[in-house]
Amino acid sequence: MQDFLVVEFCSINRINFGIEMNLEEFKQYRDILPSQPGIYKYSNEEGEVIYVGKAKDLKKRVSSYFNKTDHSQRIRRMVFTIKKIEFQIVDTEQDALLLENSLIKQIQPKYNVMLKDDKTYPYICIKKEPFPEVFFTRKLIKDGSEYLGPYTSVYNAKIVLDLLKQIFPIRTCSLALTKKNIEAGKFKVCLEYHIKNCLGPCQGLQSETDYDESIEQIRNILKSNFGSVKFFLRKKMSEYAEAMEFEKAEEFREKIEILTRYESKSTIVNPKLTDTDVYGYTETESAAFINFLRIVNGTIVRTHATEIKKVLDETKEELLMRAIADYTLSEDDVASEIIIPFDLPEITFDEIKLTVPVIGDKKKLLDLAVKNALYMREEKVKQSLTPEEKKPAFRIMRTLKEDLRLKDIPRHIECFDNSNIQGTNPVSACVVFRDAKPSKKDYRIFNVKTVEGPNDFATMEEVIYRRYKRMLDEAEPLPQLIIVDGGKGQLSSAVISLKKLDLYGKVPIVGIAKRLEEIYYPEDSLPLYINKKSESLRLIQHMRDEAHRFGITRHRARRSKNSITSQLTEIKGVGEKTFELLMKKYKSVKKIKEVPLDELSELIGIAKAKIVVDHFNGTANTDAEGTNDSTEPTPES
Repeated sequence: MQDFLVVEFCSINRINFGIEMNLEEFKQYRDILPSQPGIYKYSNEEGEVIYVGKAKDLKKRVSSYFNKTDHSQRIRRMVFTIKKIEFQIVDTEQDALLLENSLIKQIQPKYNVMLKDDKTYPYICIKKEPFPEVFFTRKLIKDGSEYLGPYTSVYNAKIVLDLLKQIFPIRTCSLALTKKNIEAGKFKVCLEYHIKNCLGPCQGLQSETDYDESIEQIRNILKSNFGSVKFFLRKKMSEYAEAMEFEKAEEFREKIEILTRYESKSTIVNPKLTDTDVYGYTETESAAFINFLRIVNGTIVRTHATEIKKVLDETKEELLMRAIADYTLSEDDVASEIIIPFDLPEITFDEIKLTVPVIGDKKKLLDLAVKNALYMREEKVKQSLTPEEKKPAFRIMRTLKEDLRLKDIPRHIECFDNSNIQGTNPVSACVVFRDAKPSKKDYRIFNVKTVEGPNDFATMEEVIYRRYKRMLDEAEPLPQLIIVDGGKGQLSSAVISLKKLDLYGKVPIVGIAKRLEEIYYPEDSLPLYINKKSESLRLIQHMRDEAHRFGITRHRARRSKNSITSQLTEIKGVGEKTFELLMKKYKSVKKIKEVPLDELSELIGIAKAKIVVDHFNGTANTDAEGTNDSTEPTPES
């Protein structure tokens, strides 16, 4: 069979096999598969490679695709189209990972995950030419030039480039400085030469050997080998000092200081950390976000922020190994240690140590990488949002959805609170928030009908039933979340009503206890504690406080109205109709007291007017001592 490997790995011993098959025939060929490390390829009927994978045990891994019945729909679809399997045995799991990575890049199969950088990062390029030009670029051209980086931003790349030019004057022009052109005198020095930013190689004023020496030190700086650069600069300073060229020696002393300042700013955690790669990881349902850091002598010399789209329900271990193969193992200068956020039990490396740190400098570096991965994930999420979803209100609702583990964004929320004083005039308030803002036109107050005395549980059961029975009868849209002010007792009472209406499990409901701001779920004795600084908790508190305010206001109005009613209806001879006439015209008991007899007679008749006037004249002293008759009733909703 023809060797399908495009990129040769001399260190890998490979044995190639091929199996032509139909799905029903797989069991006949299963015994051909070896229980050894290797890679495998799946091809469809047209001969197109649709998937490349690696395995610690080829037989177990390949068989799992055909033996298991609980695969996702996408995996089942892929397996259905497999018509040919090819595999290669390798010496180690590390070799398998390298070979898989190379084949995925070369073939780009339909069902394999592909790494996707969040942007095209700038590199610093050392051009392959006489008197190499050094510049930053986003384009990587395979012309033999050397590209160092990438850098997280153009700004950072320019800082490094300016540092290089301060220490080692190099040309900024793009002239073809061949020996023939220089000897022919085709070029003249420019302003850069006169301001001492260039030593004039275009006119032969700087030798190629001297220029290449500077390029070698530039290469060391870009690789963070500051020690060797300082040694070179000190040697030059000493040479000039011995030759009594003190001005030149001073220039090199200043260059050492510049490099030292830059090195001190670049140190992240511990200068003893060297040749270390760090991987931060986070994910969503559809993608993984990985931040890669290369650490040399305690400084970050390379970074990558990578998004990997999930294709076949890959595990986090598989996705992280994919990134390690692409970044760590593909480098000529392979790191001696890899810091990772979780164990990789499926893989071991010959000369690379895998570390999952818990404390110390390595943990700080891991936290930094994870923080960058989280930032990239948030940026990707923001980019996918509609203009409406980018508004602060939607962000708060999305946070509430995540904190309470809801299925849907809670755009319509209702919150209930009971109000009574010593069991009198009980009412219950329902406030409605739409898109995280109060919708006051939808507020409702419930005068409790079936409960006598101070019974919060029974009151909650009654009002929840009345509220949602009416909404069901009138075919109104139900809320995406119900909040009750209280702990497990009030919540359980509300659940009883939802069960009666067959709404339990269809509309999420939680309770909030005031003392520790605990969130309770139905049938769960352990509360949820949301971060006190969370926007979602502040929204819940706002709703709870608004329901309390609205309920107290209406409760006081009802008590006031009942107080006024009792002062008039206790007058013998004055019934409800007379009371309504008086209140409709005069609004308060205080004004009724001040109305002359003849005016009252015109409204309710002379006999009843005399009864009212005589009553208040007989109770004037009592009123003056503090009875509040001026309170006006507040109409109920």
